[in-house]
Amino acid sequence: MEQRDNVTEFVLTGLTQSLQGQKILFAVFLLIYIMTMVGNLLIVLTMVFSPTLDAPLYFFLGCLSLMDAVYSTTITPNMIIDFLCEKKTISFQACMTQLFIEHLFGGAKILLLVVMAYDCYMAMCKPLCYLTILNQRVCVLLLLLAWGGGFLHAVVQLLLAYNLPFCGPNIIDCFICDMYPLLKLACTDTYIIGLIVVFNDRAICVVIFMLLLISYGVILQSLKNHSQERRCKALSTYGSHITVVVLFFVPCIFMYVRPPSTLPIDKSLAVFCTIITPMLNPLISTLRNGEMQNAMKKLWVKKGK
Repeated sequence: MEQRDNVTEFVLTGLTQSLQGQKILFAVFLLIYIMTMVGNLLIVLTMVFSPTLDAPLYFFLGCLSLMDAVYSTTITPNMIIDFLCEKKTISFQACMTQLFIEHLFGGAKILLLVVMAYDCYMAMCKPLCYLTILNQRVCVLLLLLAWGGGFLHAVVQLLLAYNLPFCGPNIIDCFICDMYPLLKLACTDTYIIGLIVVFNDRAICVVIFMLLLISYGVILQSLKNHSQERRCKALSTYGSHITVVVLFFVPCIFMYVRPPSTLPIDKSLAVFCTIITPMLNPLISTLRNGEMQNAMKKLWVKKGK
């Protein structure tokens, strides 16, 4: 603990050292953040106020959009402000808080995607008992389990990082606090801790990603027994889920499953996972879902008149 007291703050290098580049990125990421918040909150409000979107699918979709909105808010505003600052610093406590929230929402989102895959399976393979099994109480319970799993994942990351000794240097070559850059700065042998981090991340990324791929394979296989019209509707609705899963998991797997190390591409992958994906999710959900588009038109066009 005495060693760590020598480092009370970290310096973030950000995405670029160019002042002109930072001004451009400030405008770009401010626009991205606004689009992210508007898109995700529009979906959440549509879920709440539209009487036609009462299926479990849309409950989970609304929860996913709310997660993305809050998750983006924990990272993007600080990043935008840093573009205007000459020295980008973050206190040790703020760094730990950001690390915890980042993995809390990331872990909860991963598990919520599993829940949504289960919802897809029930809707396509067990349609007669779909609403009976996935009633409101069960949906809330599944959501709480997703949050609980995300919390446990984040606590492991926080405990490992908080007890590391930091005695200098204190420069994090990224725009956020994360485990691999912190392991690189620790004044101790981090081999064992690195293995724990890799195992924790690998379990939640690779294993769940494989389960999701298998589950969607089963769902697609079951579509052969349905009519052409039902197959097209299902592919339009659940195709967006598969797209969201791939966009989120592939960069995460590349970043966290390899042995603890930092690579130049990590910054770009981190931007995609934490900032770009939350912006794309509402676009994917609305563009590929006819019921969602109709509900938005009826609700917001009516309110606009």
